[in-house]
Amino acid sequence: MVSTLPNLNSVDLSQLRLEIRNLQPQLVEWRRRLHQKPELSFHENLTAQFVSQKLQEWGIEHQTNIAKTGIVATIDSGKPGRVLAIRADMDALPIQEENEVDYRSQHDGIMHACGHDGHTAIALGTVCYLAKHKHSFSGKVKFIFQPAEEGPGGAKPMIEAGVLKNPDVDAIVGLHLWNNLPLGTVGVRSGALMAAVEIFDCTIFGKGGHGAMPHQTVDSIVVTAQIVSALQAIVARNIDPIDSAVVTVGKFHAGDTHNVIANTAQIGGTVRYFNPTYQGYFGKRLEQVIAGICQSHGANYKLDYSAFYPPVINDSRIAELVRGVAESVVETPAGIVPECQTMGGEDMSFFLQEVPGCYFFLGSANPEKNLAYPHHHPRFDFDETALGMGVEMFVRCVEKFCVRD
Repeated sequence: MVSTLPNLNSVDLSQLRLEIRNLQPQLVEWRRRLHQKPELSFHENLTAQFVSQKLQEWGIEHQTNIAKTGIVATIDSGKPGRVLAIRADMDALPIQEENEVDYRSQHDGIMHACGHDGHTAIALGTVCYLAKHKHSFSGKVKFIFQPAEEGPGGAKPMIEAGVLKNPDVDAIVGLHLWNNLPLGTVGVRSGALMAAVEIFDCTIFGKGGHGAMPHQTVDSIVVTAQIVSALQAIVARNIDPIDSAVVTVGKFHAGDTHNVIANTAQIGGTVRYFNPTYQGYFGKRLEQVIAGICQSHGANYKLDYSAFYPPVINDSRIAELVRGVAESVVETPAGIVPECQTMGGEDMSFFLQEVPGCYFFLGSANPEKNLAYPHHHPRFDFDETALGMGVEMFVRCVEKFCVRD
């Protein structure tokens, strides 16, 4: 699979129009400025101010303070036609950056470790280009600068605030810079791209006591250990093997010393799946498993289960449009990666539940420049050449969807 991907030394930027290639230094400058001033979810005030300032400079009509810090801008071609939305997320993560670069984070304990600074810069570059080339398309383009993708999620409150209305959006596209793919590739597929995100926390109540006298206790650690093992059988024996799903226990806390049987134990984890028919299933099945094991040991439990994001499901028609655009920007066929699913989640899914659309991955890793650390790593960074490629992708999506008269 990896051998079919293009060589990093052969990435061809000639498919980018000259004006976008000339915009590249500005894209890098914007991205690095944003990288230096990262902000957590629903606190993207400096980021929103920067975006609004640029939109004002270019004379672009826009609204601010949507879902706290979100922004929506609209470019009207002046000709009747369809409305395409472009979505970019703006928030950073609570991570201390370890990169030794002159544009490293200036906000202690906060870092753009997932590429959202690049997404915002790409969207701004697309606005900048289209504002000067309204003749190249019909209809309108709506830009959605969204807060809080990393959680608790800004897409849903923006939708509730009406960002897909007035004018009504006909389709939506978005991209994620992706260090799981090399520079010069685009990951695009119809159907499920990213997984649903659900989380759980559970406390097991046993009966503590002396470690030398276990018969006088209900050992919460033993009970919880059995639960952790049993939860793995949900996917292995309850889910159709053709469907992919994951139940991960990510934390287990119990006990304070060697010779005391813990009175309580806590576990927490996440559930991921692609098939939307499983919505509501895992929470019920987890509780059945936990309740059964607790009953058999005489323990009690408290389970908190939350469904965060549904799966990201791409519309086949819009995915085909994006694929066609990608084929004109990167080398083919190696540069198009259809098998690019991930169990990672994204609240772009809420937009895709409302209107047809496509979310795709833009390869951004370059190991030769030591730019291949994974997302959410304290040394995450990406090859900024991908910024211009992102603008070209978005511009061609607009030109292809909003066909000029």
